[in-house]
Amino acid sequence: MMRKIFHIFGIRRQERPIALLMLLVLVALNALVVCKYYDLFTPVQKYYWPLFIHNFHISGFDPITYSVVSDWTEGYNVYRHPLLAFYMYVPYLINQGLIWLTGINCAMFIVATIQVFCGFYSAVFINRILTDVVSLRQREADLLTLFFFSFAFVMLSAMVPDHFIISMMLLLIALWVSGRRMLSGRRFKAWQTVLYFMLTAGTSLNNGLKIFLSSLFVNGRLFFRPKHLIMAVLLPSAVIWGVSRVVYAKMVWPREMAQKKARAEKKARQARIDSIRLAHDSILMAHDGVTTHMAGKRKAPSPLAPPEGKKPKPRVRQGQPISNGEFMRWTDISTSRVESVVENLFGESIQLHKSHLLEDEFRSRPMIVRYTSAANYMVEALVVLLFVVGVWCGRRSRFLWLVMSYFALDMVLHVGLGFGLNEVYIMSAHWIYAIPITTAFIIARSSGRGRRMLCLAIALLTAWLWVYNVTLITKYMIC
Repeated sequence: MMRKIFHIFGIRRQERPIALLMLLVLVALNALVVCKYYDLFTPVQKYYWPLFIHNFHISGFDPITYSVVSDWTEGYNVYRHPLLAFYMYVPYLINQGLIWLTGINCAMFIVATIQVFCGFYSAVFINRILTDVVSLRQREADLLTLFFFSFAFVMLSAMVPDHFIISMMLLLIALWVSGRRMLSGRRFKAWQTVLYFMLTAGTSLNNGLKIFLSSLFVNGRLFFRPKHLIMAVLLPSAVIWGVSRVVYAKMVWPREMAQKKARAEKKARQARIDSIRLAHDSILMAHDGVTTHMAGKRKAPSPLAPPEGKKPKPRVRQGQPISNGEFMRWTDISTSRVESVVENLFGESIQLHKSHLLEDEFRSRPMIVRYTSAANYMVEALVVLLFVVGVWCGRRSRFLWLVMSYFALDMVLHVGLGFGLNEVYIMSAHWIYAIPITTAFIIARSSGRGRRMLCLAIALLTAWLWVYNVTLITKYMIC
């Protein structure tokens, strides 16, 4: 078993050039983050959570992993990331050892290592999907691998301390294994489905459904056998949901109650202070002969308050949710889908906007930001055209429809229900691999001069995206 795992993660001879190039790029991107926050995040602290949460600002990504690796706790939302904190326990132990040896918090370096590893193998497995499953030539697969990593939020996912690059690597491994099994006619065994599900759903719960889709496409009608449904679908789903409930009850709920009690006590103390201050002011007013009707007069405006009539309007950060439950409060039924798809889903995910560059939508970035150049919309149109034409060219491939089922699940979740629609580009790593994979089917269907010209066009598009996105990311990180 372990030999097979090591074999899967071994680098083939023909993959070495693109693998080395991607390794260098990923190390450079992560170095930008380390350099930007080194002085702030490496000193040893008593409380890490406020340090990271209040000071880390790259788009809307959360630095929760920094906090968990620094001072282990169930910091993630357990219903969305049921096992992720437990996956980070070994990195936390390593960090404790490094703190003892070096005297500084090494969480940034440990997390950057995880990011580089997952980004590196994301590149390896997208490359293998293109060669092993779609049957492209190696140089064509290398080109589409570079095309894939030229997307803005693929780069960012590989350099920020969030879970997205981990999820992307796991999904690409699942697709590669699924594609290989489709070609060979082998089926997923129940334990294999359970293993892939626990790893993927444990990192991000909604992605666990994609493992069931893989099992369905690979196993066909055998997927619906009662034994398989019980052992490979119902049982692991029940286990991971049960674990989430237990972890919430034993670890999260007590902490939330303690925080709620502390806030209530702080509010009560402030109320007592305000009451004493008010009584003191009343005594002073009576002593100075100020009449009681003066208390009803308008107070002088605070020097920090905006002039009357010029108060800033509160910014709407999210559209109207379906309801305010644990999950439904993140939905959105009022935001324009067309604008979100153009500017965010296929916009910001692929090309950064220069305006409000990498600002957090929950802090200062508007929900919809528009490009200032028509060239950006032309590039977006070309990428979408490649995607649509690729779906048509690969319409007879069962593997392509597996990829599209992954994509459709995210579209139902984000565009349909509006889950996270206000910053949908953040979740790009969960679906955006569909673009280079569908594009590969265009190349596979082409031949001769047409194939060479298509590859040249993709190479030019890739060069544009690399220069454009790397320039903006570097500008943001060094400022």
